[in-house]
Amino acid sequence: MLADELDFVIGVDPHRDSHAFAIVEVRTGVVAFEASVGADPGGYAETHRSALTHAPGRRAFAIEGVGSFGAGLARFLVERGEQVFEVGRLRREHRSSGKTDALDAVRAARSVLTQKRPAMPRSSGEREALRALVAAREGAVIAKQAGLCQLRDLLVTTPEPLRSELRPLTRARLLKRLTATHPHRRHDPELRGTTLALRVIARRVQALTREERELAREIDKLIRTLAPQLLDQPGIGPLLAAQVVLAWSHRGRVANEAASARLAGVAPIPASSGKTIRYRLDRGGDRRLNQALHQIMLTRRRTHTPTIAYVQRRLQEGKTQREANRCLKRYLARNLYRLLEHPAAMT
Repeated sequence: MLADELDFVIGVDPHRDSHAFAIVEVRTGVVAFEASVGADPGGYAETHRSALTHAPGRRAFAIEGVGSFGAGLARFLVERGEQVFEVGRLRREHRSSGKTDALDAVRAARSVLTQKRPAMPRSSGEREALRALVAAREGAVIAKQAGLCQLRDLLVTTPEPLRSELRPLTRARLLKRLTATHPHRRHDPELRGTTLALRVIARRVQALTREERELAREIDKLIRTLAPQLLDQPGIGPLLAAQVVLAWSHRGRVANEAASARLAGVAPIPASSGKTIRYRLDRGGDRRLNQALHQIMLTRRRTHTPTIAYVQRRLQEGKTQREANRCLKRYLARNLYRLLEHPAAMT
């Protein structure tokens, strides 16, 4: 247990403007010190000084929301050589136990003491840059799809004869045609307003397409630096590889293959009843990683000969299509984990 390796645990409940922290003595469970500081470099430094003063010896920080409000403090502490653990969403054991920021900080500290290997924060640097690029691209894609849907809906009610001119055009030709229109030359108010709306939306879609492509190029560059071995695998492109790397983060964060399967939501869980012996996959974990595995699986089932043969063999053993897919996703999670943790051994 982690409690056998530490003298103090500093629990932190972070918020946008302030962080509450509590120093808990591991041997006695007593709260040695607690305070609230600003969520800024000055507050981070004060937290570290308090830890040096009130928690000498073996210590670790347990921070809730490392990927959100606690990111700045976690980065500050790691740069100074402190041991930092990530705490999941805290749940109160009883409704009567109360809730304050100070109590949540104490709960964060005590929550890691019963764990053998608490979660480590995801790495910053290139991995954080990749996360920002992926998030920005996803936003551009969503906005682009919304624009295309608006464009399609407006075309349905566009006055004739413009509607008849635009209907047979492909998407690329339609966007090019609309961006070159001159609404002010139209005398009919309805046609002028509709043409202006179509031109604005078409230009928005084109701008978002350029953003999406620019971000995709940057993602491709980062992936070729962080995990080029993933791109050599069938069915994995830069965008899917980025989702895998974001969930995995860095070498050593995921303890073993079983933990990797749990993270990907493909760990087999017993679901037997009576004489029926069967398993289902875990519905927890990182759902974006699980979605990436699903897309890789679908591509391989169509184009990768060894995968096609594997699925056929499973079906001949009496498994259903769904069970064969589950086996394949579990295999993919294991293979990707080995590629990321031990790239040299897999080449």
